[in-house]
Amino acid sequence: MIPAPVPRLAVIVVAAGSGTRLNGGAPKAFVGLDKHTILRHALRGVFAAPRAQVVIVVPAGFEGAALTDVREVAGDRIDLVSVVAGGATRQSSVAAGLAALWADIDTVLVHDAARALTPVAVFERVVAALDDGALAVIPAVPVVDTIKRVDAAGAIVAAVDRSELAAAQTPQGFRRGILEEASRAADADHTDDAALVAAAGHPVITVAGDAASFKITTGPDLDRARALIAEAAPRAVRHDGPAAPRVGIGTDVHAFGGDGALWLAGLEWPGEQALSGHSDGDAVAHAIVDALLAAAGLGDIGTHFGTDRPEFAGAHAEAFLAHTRNLLGAAGWRIGNVSVQVQANRPRFAGRREEAERVLSAALGGAPVSVSATTTDGLGFTGRTEGVAAFATALVVPA
Repeated sequence: MIPAPVPRLAVIVVAAGSGTRLNGGAPKAFVGLDKHTILRHALRGVFAAPRAQVVIVVPAGFEGAALTDVREVAGDRIDLVSVVAGGATRQSSVAAGLAALWADIDTVLVHDAARALTPVAVFERVVAALDDGALAVIPAVPVVDTIKRVDAAGAIVAAVDRSELAAAQTPQGFRRGILEEASRAADADHTDDAALVAAAGHPVITVAGDAASFKITTGPDLDRARALIAEAAPRAVRHDGPAAPRVGIGTDVHAFGGDGALWLAGLEWPGEQALSGHSDGDAVAHAIVDALLAAAGLGDIGTHFGTDRPEFAGAHAEAFLAHTRNLLGAAGWRIGNVSVQVQANRPRFAGRREEAERVLSAALGGAPVSVSATTTDGLGFTGRTEGVAAFATALVVPA
């Protein structure tokens, strides 16, 4: 067999971001979209694109996790892949990727792993423009919203002609020498590589981007990506055959000391001390959410209801559970039943257990919910009446 020629094209996949705004419990590229990470979904498009050296730039310590994703998707291109640690900024991470390029590489694509659903056609359009002689090329989509220029106080200064605007995406393609020269000469951080190259005096052209190539930055972006993946896949069917029912577990703990009334298991408890938390501190509802998301492979409560989601500040069980039910439905799952146990000295559940079950079940679209409660015989923080713990188990079935 004649060996394949060494490629002259490289793709640097930038996956070193911390994902602070996403609040997914891991660096952004390693947060789950479905049963796979954001990075793995991004690599699917990379390896469907023209043959290239692939350099994946990740946070230090996550090289092994990245290689796991690579092995699952690279196929016979595994020998073209390397993984390197990134820097403190996106620009320094791209520089780390450039340093790992082979000598024969003459054109480079830089792609954000956070644009995990970028169609292969976008890669092909960028590569075609480079092949036609472009020095630097980016995919872009028209700006459809009305844009206003505002001052520091938030007052509108002027309207902006959106016909002259476009939203930049990735992969962004460059002649290697131009990108390396611009990277070495940079005296400031730029928001993307096209800005870096333009600042060095080089022309940048655009090709058509794609709406699916949006950047996953916040919780709502993650929800959107998961819904698109679920919509594109046959409902309740996985690569290894029909989906079976799945079980998940969830736990949550909150300390007493919040403001206002106590909310627990979807009920208000007059006269009881409130629990502290970003929302209402309802440990029972939050444990149920975690169990359902775990069963469906959709991450955890921090991914979808983090402190970057102001709409859930102070929200009660109904909002959390209804949103979770919608997430599961979009991913092709239906809630079978939920069981949750409360560990606390207070409040006393015996007289309101059935009421709590009705409220929680209604918020989950009628799925059966059973609630039980116990104490810990004076042991631990719950035994000292410092807070409440809840443990949930959930069953989901194909919709």
